[in-house]
Amino acid sequence: MRQAEETLAEAVKMLESGFSARSIVNRSYYAMFYAVLALFIHSDTPHKTSKHSGVIGIFNKEFIHSGKLDARFAKMLYELFDERMELDYRDFAQVCKEDARSAVYSAQEFVAEIRKLTE
Repeated sequence: MRQAEETLAEAVKMLESGFSARSIVNRSYYAMFYAVLALFIHSDTPHKTSKHSGVIGIFNKEFIHSGKLDARFAKMLYELFDERMELDYRDFAQVCKEDARSAVYSAQEFVAEIRKLTE
């Protein structure tokens, strides 16, 4: 969780300092991704994949479909994953500051919820 919280703090500071929206979305997504990995470790959930889509699939199966977490958390994770992928790998993809702000808010809520499950 430390890595998730550090990455989230970076996203917040970047937003406050006027960094690029692309970088803020990236850090917000990674804060969520690291929180999922921490949840897996905490709950002894097997996760032998390093692919992000595989990790998200395991998260859905073990925590969303089982009812341990509300489905809106899966939606948050999917949305930021898709946005990050587009921004990192699609030529000329753009994002606005409001989308970056929304990404940070989603990451804050997501990480806080995962923190509750790992305490």
